[in-house]
Amino acid sequence: MDQPAESAQPAESAEPGPPPRPGAASVPYGTPDTPRVAVRGEAVLEVDPEIARLTITVSARGVDRRAALDDLTRRNNQVLALVKPYGEAVEKLETGAFSVTPEISPKGRHERVRAYHGRVHLTATLGDFTALGELTSRLADLDLTRVDGPWWGLRPDSPAYGRARQQAVREAVQRAREYAGALGARLVALTELADLEAEQGPLQPVAVAAPRTRSGYGGPAEREPAALDLEPQRQTVYAHVNARFTMTPPEL
Repeated sequence: MDQPAESAQPAESAEPGPPPRPGAASVPYGTPDTPRVAVRGEAVLEVDPEIARLTITVSARGVDRRAALDDLTRRNNQVLALVKPYGEAVEKLETGAFSVTPEISPKGRHERVRAYHGRVHLTATLGDFTALGELTSRLADLDLTRVDGPWWGLRPDSPAYGRARQQAVREAVQRAREYAGALGARLVALTELADLEAEQGPLQPVAVAAPRTRSGYGGPAEREPAALDLEPQRQTVYAHVNARFTMTPPEL
């Protein structure tokens, strides 16, 4: 009987070459006929702040838990009652962390509670700076109330960010034209525009202290503190882009 033909063996595959370097194909190299120029555009703007934030910490302490909690609730309500009448000048009023913590006596073998400490943290965001100094002084005048700020800043949708980005792009185009012009060439087309960073610098704190001077605000002169004179701190907005262009062959 005829023997079955042996099945064909698959040809051995060639040794695989080294894997392509990540991103190698995406690097836009130019050619002598179509040179490319890569530039970086930057912009730094100094603008007036749009908002100011105050952080408010209300505290209470007592040997009895309920008494400490009652005092904390009363002082928190005083802060809310003071801030809310400012209406649209206060864009946001938010309550953050709340805590009531027992303080254990360091002496003795037993867990004896020496006192209770209560705290409430609030944040007020103002868009009307004419009310800022007055509100800050009145808050700082409350019992066991700490005020920090103001921290000046911009809104997330501030037009300043768009102006910075546009200026960075214009600078990139100008740089590319200058490089091409130095070679006797001109730009032909944009091949890539990468937004690297467009962000506001950190909010800058300004120290706040409770003044001793008194002035009248809807009540007796001896009961209201004088409004602090707070000067808004200008904000720095940054934008950076990378741009690549093709250009005509240079005249070397």
